Amino acid sequence: MEHSIKESDGVKEVVMIGAGPSSLAAAIYTTREDIETTLYEKSTIGGLAAITDVVDNYPGFPEGVEGLTLAGQLEKQAERFGAQIEFGDVTSLRDAGEYKVIVVDGKEVKAKVVLIATGSDYKKIGITGETELYGRGVHYCATCDGAFYRDKKLVVIGGGNSAFQEALFLTRYASHIDLLVRSEVKASDVLQRDMQKFVEAGKVTVHVQTTTQEIVATDGHVTAVKAIKANEPITFDTDGVFVFVGLLPNTQFLAGSGIELDARGLIKTDEQLRTNIKGVFASGDVRSGATMQIASAVGEGASAALSIREYLEDYNRDPSQGE
Repeated sequence: MEHSIKESDGVKEVVMIGAGPSSLAAAIYTTREDIETTLYEKSTIGGLAAITDVVDNYPGFPEGVEGLTLAGQLEKQAERFGAQIEFGDVTSLRDAGEYKVIVVDGKEVKAKVVLIATGSDYKKIGITGETELYGRGVHYCATCDGAFYRDKKLVVIGGGNSAFQEALFLTRYASHIDLLVRSEVKASDVLQRDMQKFVEAGKVTVHVQTTTQEIVATDGHVTAVKAIKANEPITFDTDGVFVFVGLLPNTQFLAGSGIELDARGLIKTDEQLRTNIKGVFASGDVRSGATMQIASAVGEGASAALSIREYLEDYNRDPSQGE
């Protein structure tokens, strides 16, 4: 006998935590197949994409698209098929066997399936101008925004692998890059050797023992970075600033949940985007192994939706498989 818990029983079919591109794409797939889907978002629908000035590398927009516009289109499409998007802060998740329980704004919500797509936030330096000028000269993704700075001067902040990798990528656009390293370079020897070619060519200057203090703007756009180098003040004229001091995955609410994370705090999944807990999936920038691109996050959302559909088909035949 087929078993199906409906929302009238107090258990939702699918709950998605986060309403960024990955979960919005997943919701388009699930709701088109009449799978009841609710998304909970604590801040901005569209996530980091929504607060990106222009997205220039998302397929289908040859002239680029404003991040807010792209997020709005994804939202409208998901809602057209019946997705319910609600604002709420999810603070915990636990496995109750036949269903999963999340706590949203202090209230328990039960679901057969949970998709975690909370994304990651860029680690901030916490200096004056960083937040105010985000998207107007301050960036955290070279592949997303580097092409805007063809033949321009740039400042890159960071001394680890990600900073060197992103700075190397930016050399294809920038006329010159000042790489500001707070203490000593921590990037791998291979990356340092690759960077040395550009240093010798005069394309990159690496400044160690350099602490960034302020990002300066004129008429709302970045024009300079103030720093302290070897205990002396120094100003770098620049057209843009790229900050690469790491990502902070939004997984703090999973403490005590039993969800397996990697060393960076990202969620581990298999190829079907299943976590180690049955009925809990993860996609997008919160997932270990993600490429941190909007296009791939959307693709993972679609893949997660297909895995969710398969899981629900088995669940509705035998709900004990969820335990």
